Amino acid sequence: MNRRVKSAIAMVAVAAMSVGALAACGSSSDSSDGKGKVYYLNFKPEVANDWKKLATAYTKKTGVKVTVETAASDTYEQQLKSEMAKSNAPTLFQVNGPVGYANWKDYTADLSGTDIYKELQNQSVALKDGDKVVGVPYVMETYGLIYNKDLLNKYFKLSGAKATSVDEINSFAKLKAVANDIQSRESELGVKGAFTSAGFDSSSDWRFKTHLANLPLYYEFKEDNITKQPATIKGTYLPEYKQIFDLYLKDSTTDPKQLSSKTGDDATSEFALGQAVFYQNGTWAWSDLQKAGMKADQVGMMPIYIGGPDEENEGLATGSENYWCVNSKASEADQKATEAFLKWVITSKTGKDMLSQTMGFTTPFKTFSDEKSDNPLTEAAVADQKSGKTQVSWNFTMMPSEQWKNNLGNALLEYAQGTGDWSAVKKAFVDGWATEYSAAHQS
Repeated sequence: MNRRVKSAIAMVAVAAMSVGALAACGSSSDSSDGKGKVYYLNFKPEVANDWKKLATAYTKKTGVKVTVETAASDTYEQQLKSEMAKSNAPTLFQVNGPVGYANWKDYTADLSGTDIYKELQNQSVALKDGDKVVGVPYVMETYGLIYNKDLLNKYFKLSGAKATSVDEINSFAKLKAVANDIQSRESELGVKGAFTSAGFDSSSDWRFKTHLANLPLYYEFKEDNITKQPATIKGTYLPEYKQIFDLYLKDSTTDPKQLSSKTGDDATSEFALGQAVFYQNGTWAWSDLQKAGMKADQVGMMPIYIGGPDEENEGLATGSENYWCVNSKASEADQKATEAFLKWVITSKTGKDMLSQTMGFTTPFKTFSDEKSDNPLTEAAVADQKSGKTQVSWNFTMMPSEQWKNNLGNALLEYAQGTGDWSAVKKAFVDGWATEYSAAHQS
């Protein structure tokens, strides 16, 4: 998941819009041969050609017409709305989770009887509305603290090191002790900081206003047994959010006053050049790190520890913002053709190779159990899933709007630069949630 796609994904989570008026004109007709047809509106621009190749291969094999169109970066929701209003609307589209589903709930067929749902390794990851399966994820992604194994092992060998192995770093207290010690021994290790820069350029700020913000939401929602988007939140774990963010700022390669212009590329470069030991990012970051010269055996990934309850038993943050939905307004033949195409994608060698190898996706289907990844971060995620730890869920799919994230990001940057205080962050987090939720749910 690269930065461009992050922006595209974020567009899905806009305030709920009225799409009911599209129903009358948003149906697709059967193809003349009775086989039905498939029209997929893809929102991952970097794999557009790969999907077209799959479409061509399937049509050649079955005779079923498969059309793939890809929305330009940052335009998916807008284009989906436009395409759904046409007579030949997409038969297959995507939503990012509960918030995106709210916009398109009248267009989602029940997938509970489909092969893509039956083949999920863990059916709890599906997007559901009551007993109805409305979306099936085809990409599972994981994020945490990526670490440089060489540098961390070098640190462990120093006299007086606060830990002697990565397994000992299983709480915020231990992470802080190690990071503070690394920061104080920069010259011994040849680094500029424990953590890469927490940049707030648009290519980087999502790591903190979305992914890091997921952690306090995760613990609050878990404690309060919240499973659907709430109208309000309490901010119970904002102190823990503050202490991990403070650690990023204090034990960093970069002066906080410079963060407004620091980019995602800056953080990648700092990490790849061995200037920092820790880098908050996810499995999708491996491509950039590899291009920057890193080797697979140099990197690992651990959970982000913020001081939450029982966090030594909490694992990496794993989830999806990529749910396939079949258009319930499409004809029965087209819906069946779409379901058959998806079955082929996840069961055929051609489809599996394209998704796992060419596109580089980590998929949640049992049919991919024999696929091996050359992404060490993916391998770390798989090992974490088998460790017995509880996976931290992706609750940021319930964030009420992109504006909520932006307001939080602005408050975080002001705080980091010293031009604002933490109370503004709390206001953006808690009060902003209620405001944005209310705006999105006005009748």
